[in-house]
Order: sequence, then structure tokens, then C-alpha cells
Amino acid sequence: MNIFIATLPCGFLGGENSPQLQQIYVLAVGFMSLFSDITNEQLVEMDAAAADQQTAGQLAAELQRRLEYHSYRYYVLDDPEISDAEYDALLRQLEALEARFPELVSPQSPTQRVGGQPLPGFETVTHRIPMLSLSNAHSFDELKEFDLRIKRALPDEQVTYVAEPKIDGLAVSVLYEDGAFVQGATRGNGQQGENITQNLRTVKSLPLRLRPGAPAVFEARGEAYMSREAFSRLNSGRSERGEQLFANPRNAAAGSLRQLDPKVTAHRDLDIFLYSLGYTEGVGVSSHWEALQLLRDLGLRVNPLVRQCAGITQVLEFCEEIGRLRPELPYDIDGVVVKVDSLAQQARLGFTAKSPRWAIAFKFPPEEATTVVRDITVQVGRTGALTPLAILEPVTVAGSTVSRATLHNEDIVRQKDIRIGDTVVIRKAGDVIPEVVKPVTAKRTGAEQVFTMPTVCPACGAEAYRAPGEAVTRCIGSQCPAQLLEGLSHFASRDAMDIEGMGPAIVTQLVEAGMIKSPADIYGLSLEQLVTLERMGQKSAENLLGAISRSKNAGLARVVFALGIRLVGAGAARDLADHFGSMDRVISASTQELTAVPAVGEKIAASVKEYFSEPQNLELVQRLKAAGVEMTQERTQEQVSLDNPLNGKTVVVTGTLETLSRKEAQELVRSLGGKVTSSVSKKTDYVVVGDNPGSKHDKAVELGITIWDEEEFLRQTGRGS
Repeated sequence: MNIFIATLPCGFLGGENSPQLQQIYVLAVGFMSLFSDITNEQLVEMDAAAADQQTAGQLAAELQRRLEYHSYRYYVLDDPEISDAEYDALLRQLEALEARFPELVSPQSPTQRVGGQPLPGFETVTHRIPMLSLSNAHSFDELKEFDLRIKRALPDEQVTYVAEPKIDGLAVSVLYEDGAFVQGATRGNGQQGENITQNLRTVKSLPLRLRPGAPAVFEARGEAYMSREAFSRLNSGRSERGEQLFANPRNAAAGSLRQLDPKVTAHRDLDIFLYSLGYTEGVGVSSHWEALQLLRDLGLRVNPLVRQCAGITQVLEFCEEIGRLRPELPYDIDGVVVKVDSLAQQARLGFTAKSPRWAIAFKFPPEEATTVVRDITVQVGRTGALTPLAILEPVTVAGSTVSRATLHNEDIVRQKDIRIGDTVVIRKAGDVIPEVVKPVTAKRTGAEQVFTMPTVCPACGAEAYRAPGEAVTRCIGSQCPAQLLEGLSHFASRDAMDIEGMGPAIVTQLVEAGMIKSPADIYGLSLEQLVTLERMGQKSAENLLGAISRSKNAGLARVVFALGIRLVGAGAARDLADHFGSMDRVISASTQELTAVPAVGEKIAASVKEYFSEPQNLELVQRLKAAGVEMTQERTQEQVSLDNPLNGKTVVVTGTLETLSRKEAQELVRSLGGKVTSSVSKKTDYVVVGDNPGSKHDKAVELGITIWDEEEFLRQTGRGS
């Protein structure tokens, strides 16, 4: 049966919806099965516990075949034959069999999609054929120029293109051997990527076994993504738990696939479209269109909107059509990919150093829409900044409903002349952040109202003050409730005190319940108080109290940053902590002493002095100290050691390291008395490079700066052999 299907010409059976092909597939998966004539209900009702090993093996094989078939019907054809409940019943029966006979479990079993054990780290995968990125076109004129380049390189030849929506996800490679999924990898730097096999196993629309007729070695490339619906569910859940929200579906998909625990990925509802062949053996196709047909025939999911175009005119028409469909699609796209169809022509066109000459990505401009400004309100941030916010008539832009957009500051409102009641053009900057572009002045009726920045804080009634030379108006009230919520969330955030589980939702509940009115109150919370919060059980409360206790030893730099001193970011806080070594010394430092710190200029120094001149802020520091929060930082012997190779040196860390995160490597440099910068210059002493270092490595070579790989870096810092 497999040999017969493998020898059929591509497309002979009429594609993935062909009744003939579906019938052959059903026959193939049920071939010589002891249970092929038994209904799904009968399979589920069979007593797995009573089966002997041989019968159990045959039953498990039949269950696997049926689950594979119904997954194909559901995820690839979008034409299910059974209900979700029936599918789940078959899956539970297979799980029961595999629980009794563990030897029946295989990596390709549908039960393995839930994810295995957490991974210690991602291994590196070398792509047999590089996964190159595409050059971009941002206008139809640039697409026409691409077509002219192709025609100049292929004179007197007819050129056909294939155009497809450019999914906004994460490029991946999937490898099958003898029809079984064995490896998945990210694009990485194009030459090497990360092994994310276990995470890709959890993607239900990716078959763990190809349909009959698959080559012995078959690699496909595609895009893993998160649908808009799945993204909305994910962020809703994270919001309820007080966790940081993902910015967009692409970030969510990328973050999900790079989880070290596959069980996390399994709950993220990812999808995948395959769009090209990678390294294969024994595949005879002559065009990209035929390759897509082969992917479909083998059970892989191909975007149904892909189109073969006779020339550039049809490509442009396709781009316009997809642009109109874009808001209605269930997933995000950011353009259209255009490829020369003929593989022979692709081979003659060849590649540049970074991309194929025979393909290009047409990028859509940010999607725009018009709506009405119902009102302009003012938000108060954690530092007291008053920010104008446009309240909009809800409108759909780039697949999501937008009902508000920041106007940044009073000057921006004036420059754009945005008024209450205006019809305005909005777009998503980078398809993420809603932005008011301009008013449609032709639609003004005269009833529009000019916005005026308030002179008092809308949250507490204290004076709102705009300092000379600054664009931001600020509330100077120290008891402002709006600043309290933001300030507490900042205090507990990852880069500050890193109190896991204390996100904005929990902070809001604590404030509304009157349990905390200051960051110092966090350290007086009890188990009895926490369990009264909504969705806070005994175990969650105990975990939160543990995180609060651990944060007492977060370190002086984190405490300084957590206080929320205006202009003092994480880097400046770290430099202040390193320089002074204690909170008391920071508080008592003169302006001259503060500006002696490398990252502290006159404005930051003035802000620090202003902050600690407020008695309530000094009281907060004393209360934190009394609660046991560590307020000192000892310089280690390594830092003052004259023979330490990093003491006093400037270091840049770039690329992906294997055993350390970039942040960990930077902290190690600082702990040894070194200074970390983000750019390479003549003042740089060392550049530490990992995978995919980019232009910083090239700059270091150009300037003759010493370059260390991770092994040498660890050796020099006494961490390696």
C-alpha cells in the first residue's frame, strides 16, 4: 500500500480533499488491523485492563491510527467526522492502555502531545540546508522591481510565481524519518537553531506521523503561530493571575516554543503552517507549487490561501486581496511572500549571503482605521506622570478591537491638534501599540473641544506641575492612590524585588482590601489575609509568602530600583549600589558624590536628592530595613583583586550563550568589577560572543578588540576548566 501511494504523481489524486485519497488513507491506516471493523464506541468500551499484551498492542495501534486520522480531518482538512467528546474518549482509552503497558508508548503516540519532562536547556541543531531570511519589499513599486530583476536574470523565460500570506509567527524546521516526526528546530541564525522537538510535539496541527508514502528522510519548513483567539485566551488567563501580558501573538508563540517545560507549551494552543521543503531524500518535484501539494498529500498543514500567479500583475492583485482579508483572518499576518515557482529557475537565480534571489516578502504598512475620540482622559503613572489618553469609539485594527490610545503628553496633543469629538486616523505601531496618527479635519463640525491638561491630579487632587524644559506634567502628591498601585506593581516586578505571584491583579486586590498602603506593608502580610483574596488558595498564598520572604535578600541594587526614583533605571540603580555599597551612603551622598558615579548625571543626581528629601520616602526605607530587607552590598574579594582580568574593564556580551543567559553573564562581569555596555567601541576591552552574535562581533574584529567565546569567558572568570 505504501509503495503504491508513493509512486503516484504529485496531485494525481486531486489534493488533500480528494475522496479517492481519503479512501486510500483510511484503508492504509486500517490495513490488517484486528479492530478495523469495530466502531469507536466499541473500542472505547473494551476493557483495557483485561487485554493481554499482544491484544493490547493491536488495540493501541488501532487507536493511534484512528486518532491520527481524526486529527488530520480536524486540523488539516477542517472537516471533522467525530465530536470532540468522541475524540477525547478514544484518547483516554489509549492512555489507559499505555499506562498498563508502558512499552506501547512511542514518541509518535497522540498521548505524547501533552509534553514530557522539563528540559535542562536547548541543544543546537545544524540545518543541513540553511534557513535563510527573505529580503523585503514595502511597496508595489519594489515588488515590480523584484520582478524586473528576475526577468533580467532569466531573459526570454516565462516566470510563474507562488504567493502566500506571510504568517506572523516563528520559523521552524520539522524532520521526519520513515514517516515519524523526530526533530523540530528554530531558524536560529539560519545555520544553526535550537532543538525544540518536545515543544513542537505539543502542536496538535503538526502530525507526529506522516501519511503513507512518506520518503525515508523528509524535512519541511514552516511557521508556528498562535491564533488570535488562543492569544486572547492566554492573555486573559495571565491577567487574572496577575502575570505580565504578551505584547502580541508572535511574541506569545515564540515564548511558548522556547519554554524548557513542554507542558507549558502544550497549554498554549499553538498552530502551524508548512510552506516549503528542507532536506529530503527521494522527492521528485519540479516546482514550489508541486512541493506544497506534496506537503498536503503527506498530511501537513498548508495555508489554503496560497495561490499560483502567472505574473507580477496577479501577484499585486493577490496582495491587495489578502490585505482586504487581513482583519478577518483568525491569525496575524504581516505581508505576502512571493516565490519563483520553478525550482530550476530558483537554482539559476541562486542566493545572496543572506537571502534567496528568487523570493521576497512584501510587508504590509501598519493597518489604519478611522474612529471618533469620545473623550480625552488623564492617567497617573507610578512616578506621578500625567498622560493624556484618547477614549475611542471601538474599532477593529490589525485583528483586535481598539478603544483607547495613549497621546503621550500635552505637547503631542497640541502638535497633532487632536480634539474631543474629532474623527481620527489610528493605527497599530508595529501592529502592536494603538497610535492616533492625525485628525480628519474635513469632518469637523465645530462642536469639537480643545483638550486642556489639568492643573491638579485627577486621582488625588494634589498639584500637577510641569517643570521647565520637560514635556511631562506630574502629580507631586506623596499619597496619590494612582501612584500607589503602579508603585507597588513596580516594587514587586521582576527587575525590582522579583516577588513572583504579586502581579497587578493581586496588588489591586490587596490595595482595595486595605491590606497594603505602602511597599513596606508587603512584608507584614499574613497567610490568613492572603487566603481571603479572590482565586488565592492556601498553596498559592504560601508560595507568595515564600516569594516575599526571599525578596528580602534581593540585593541593594534591586531595592534602589524598586523604590521608583524618577530617572533611576535598573542600570543606574546597580551603579549606585556598586559605588556606595549601602542605602545609608546613597541617602547621605552629596550631588557631587552622586555625579561621580559613571551612569549618574546631574538630572539623575537631582532626582535622587529630591526623592530622599521627602520624609515619607525616608520613612519607607526605614520600614523596609526594619522588615529585614537587606540594604547593604559588600564588594567581593574578586572585585578588588588586582589580578582579576575583568576588574575595571569594559565588556560587551552578545549572542546566545549555552550555559548562561546574557543577563547572568553581565552580572558575572559586574561582580568581578567590570563594566557592561551594550555597544562596541574603541573603549571596549573584551567582547564575549555566543551563537548569532551579529554586527557586534564584526565591529570587534574591525577594531581589533579581544573576543572571547563562552568557554574562554568562563575560564577567565574562574568558572571554567
